[in-house]
Amino acid sequence: MIDLETAYNSALDYLYSFVDYSLKHSSELAKADFNLDRMHALLVELGDPQDQYPIIHVAGTKGKGSVCALCASALQAAGYKTGLYTSPHLLDYTERIQINGQPVSHVELAQLVEQVKPAVAKIPKLTTFEITTAIGFLYFAQQKVDAAVIEVGLGGRLDATNVVMPKVAVITSLSYDHMAVLGNTLTLIAGEKAGIIKPGVPLVSAPQKDEALEVLVKIVKERNAPMTLVGRDVTFKSLNHSLDGQSLQLSVISDQHSSFILRPSSLQLKLPLLGIHQVDNAATAYAALKAGGFEMSDRDIQKGFAEVKWPARFEVVRREPPVIFDSAHNQDSFARLRQALDDYFPGKSVYLIFGASEDKNIPGMFEEIRPKVKGMFVTKANHPRALEPEKIQELARQAEIPNEAAESVESAFGRALALSEKDGSIVLSAGSMFVTAEAMAAWNKNHPSPQPLSQRERGKG
Repeated sequence: MIDLETAYNSALDYLYSFVDYSLKHSSELAKADFNLDRMHALLVELGDPQDQYPIIHVAGTKGKGSVCALCASALQAAGYKTGLYTSPHLLDYTERIQINGQPVSHVELAQLVEQVKPAVAKIPKLTTFEITTAIGFLYFAQQKVDAAVIEVGLGGRLDATNVVMPKVAVITSLSYDHMAVLGNTLTLIAGEKAGIIKPGVPLVSAPQKDEALEVLVKIVKERNAPMTLVGRDVTFKSLNHSLDGQSLQLSVISDQHSSFILRPSSLQLKLPLLGIHQVDNAATAYAALKAGGFEMSDRDIQKGFAEVKWPARFEVVRREPPVIFDSAHNQDSFARLRQALDDYFPGKSVYLIFGASEDKNIPGMFEEIRPKVKGMFVTKANHPRALEPEKIQELARQAEIPNEAAESVESAFGRALALSEKDGSIVLSAGSMFVTAEAMAAWNKNHPSPQPLSQRERGKG
């Protein structure tokens, strides 16, 4: 009998044997052959599993993962057996495909890979992400989920997930990222993200800059899709925040835009997720659940939001001296990160563990975070797109940020922790999900007691 972990590792080897654009440089991404024909063909072979349950489909630059997690947690609290498909993963590939917060097991993933191989063999040029997406859809159908929340991988219009006919489409905050593929203006980026808007299917949008909003309004009119705009149809205000969580007041305003789905109401929500930007995300998730017509009470939503788990989003794993894991990786998200640092740790300086992919706006990130940084440890995750530390150091010198190179994420993390013990400064990992994932793994190795990732870790088979 084949060892279970051997079967799982063979399954991963198989998946990674296809083109994985997440590992490619931006120049290769820009000329990639993205289209939905392969995906449609593969799903036909598998019996179109994505049509067997209602879906919330979420695109955006920032906040889409948090909105997905909030929606899935609320659906689960309301008694729905809930699928959640997200990317990338932090510590284990199976995190991408979850039901009721539990990742698919290693055994199940290996079995699913075997199951799809005959169909995959019939369709040339499939990618790792396309096959994984199809496996997620198939797993949810086989497990008979009552609903699924599906996060777009990249863009929207040509993303492998954009073969679904959802109950509601959601577009979270739009800013500059992946410009080599999506375009270098907000108009172009919004046009790609708006590709998930389907004729007649409600759209919920987070608050947007005018340039992006114009595009969304134009496309919903063309496609006769009713639109709920957070900040206009659903308003919100932050009430209070501490390291234990935050609360917000939400008000639904019934007007010509949203009265067809939203009745006037007002409620308070509590979130364990930190940072004022999560208030936007909570309002967006609430509107999505309502616009999608899911049977649930406000009490269900309150319970689901209060219990949500979403690691590496301003996640404070130790309060004194503070250790924080974050997934910020563009200028806009670094601005939000700096605001969260000011809100929760006013006056405290930061030892930043930093690495980034080669296609990121590193000067923009440095511009936002520089006032907080006492010292930066420049490192490189074990990832093909990771930029060489020397290049990052040159940009750090230009930004006048004191820095030193570290040969590994673990050594950077160790050095920052040692200095923090002496002066009480914050240890913060940000700039790359891959760097933060390696820092988290180093932390978990030395702090195996119940850390916030323990629930995900149970899914390791």
